[in-house]
Amino acid sequence: MKDLLKILFVTAECSPYAKTGGLGDVLGALPFYLNRLGHDTGIVMPLYSCIERKKFGIEIAVKDMNVPMGFETIICDVRRTILNGEIPVYMIEYEPFFGRKNIYHNDDFSDYQDNPKRFSFLSKAAFQLCKELGFSPDIIHANDWHTAISAAYLKRVYRDDPLFSNTAGVLTIHNLAYQGRYDRYYYGYTGLPEEDFTSDKFECYNAVNFLKGGIFFADMVNTVSPGYAMETRTSSGGFGLDTFLNDKGDNYTGILNGADYRDWDPQTDSLIPVNYTLNNIEGKAVCKKVLQQQFGLEQLKDTPVIGIISRLVEQKGFYLLRESIEDIIKNKNVQFAILGAGDNALESFFISLVQRYPGKTGSHIGYSNELAHLIEAGSDFFLMPSLYEPCGLSQIYSLKYGTLPIVRATGGLKDTVINYDQETGEGTGFVFHEASAMAIYNTVVWSLETFYYRKPHIERLIKQAMKQNFSWEKSAGEYAGLYLKALKSRI
Repeated sequence: MKDLLKILFVTAECSPYAKTGGLGDVLGALPFYLNRLGHDTGIVMPLYSCIERKKFGIEIAVKDMNVPMGFETIICDVRRTILNGEIPVYMIEYEPFFGRKNIYHNDDFSDYQDNPKRFSFLSKAAFQLCKELGFSPDIIHANDWHTAISAAYLKRVYRDDPLFSNTAGVLTIHNLAYQGRYDRYYYGYTGLPEEDFTSDKFECYNAVNFLKGGIFFADMVNTVSPGYAMETRTSSGGFGLDTFLNDKGDNYTGILNGADYRDWDPQTDSLIPVNYTLNNIEGKAVCKKVLQQQFGLEQLKDTPVIGIISRLVEQKGFYLLRESIEDIIKNKNVQFAILGAGDNALESFFISLVQRYPGKTGSHIGYSNELAHLIEAGSDFFLMPSLYEPCGLSQIYSLKYGTLPIVRATGGLKDTVINYDQETGEGTGFVFHEASAMAIYNTVVWSLETFYYRKPHIERLIKQAMKQNFSWEKSAGEYAGLYLKALKSRI
């Protein structure tokens, strides 16, 4: 079996073209680091209307490609650009599905009703593109429910096609909570045989579950941290799919997401006011001052700033934080810099905090890459009170920037943050276990007391945090091993 592989990623997101979260970050980095190991990678994704064609030099690759779906044949174009100067990114151009303002939902955050059609089509189009190009991949790598059906297409539709006779299917679950459950009508649109609409495959309470079917048909399934892989095998963390994940046995595993230190390193970051290093951290104080200015916080260098960058949703623990944050602000000398968007109730609450506690809280509703880098560099602590967290990248970035994470021990957070030992000063952050407002309050207070009364320990924690290395280079090597295992265990 050859060690250097041809790998085709099929995805709904890829940074810098289209991104809503960690999925886009992973696809913007992992193919590059696999290329550095000698593998041949390519990406297939939609050409959304939000993608700037001129900026990214997107050009036509295939005209009038036929994609047979269950109820119709769609004729689409395929455009092409190059990621990082070496990775071909093929964008499926079909205006009725992808020519919309947002990726997944309307402005009111309600899902597009035809999402199952849109992403079944994307997955099928990836195979038709391979046929157009004469490209025979060793691995089709699907991501989340949007393209999980690729694993079924490989086994059911293209199994006898010589182009795919030696191809294995890999599925990465970036968040198990999102499974693609829709009315069974949409199963007919996929074009898959009715015999696969069963309780062990796609059927789920007489609805179609795209992720569940992908899990069954994929040769290897993984998620984005070892901790989350363990949690999703349990009834409490499996969102109803734990039985099916356990049925995969050793063919279900966890590989920790990497950090792309090309973009997230205070030594080279072009988006922060002053660069700094482990051995010369003085620039961090300048970044803090600019952060306080940008977020309307009082210019107090000895007052700790807690940064937050997140989707403001229940999963991230922000309803619990809402119950405790005002007590923290009123009882402790601390400032908060908050960047995020999500539930209307949470957005309104964090905006109102600024009005009630001017100079102590700053909130920016939305997302800004520049502000995200500034928060990572300028904050003293970074808060992630997640109820569950498949991997999390922000806490990994925080470590590199010497911004000590305050996290709940779940998923990738417990895999990446070492809890502070008050006796020895060892650790890289502050960790709590219980999902409660009181646990958040107590742990934040613990970190603040350490900041004020155990300065040598804070300095030690910062150095230990900045020494951590979660580079994609290591994770890419683990994915290469996963691919080889998939080829050996093809269904």
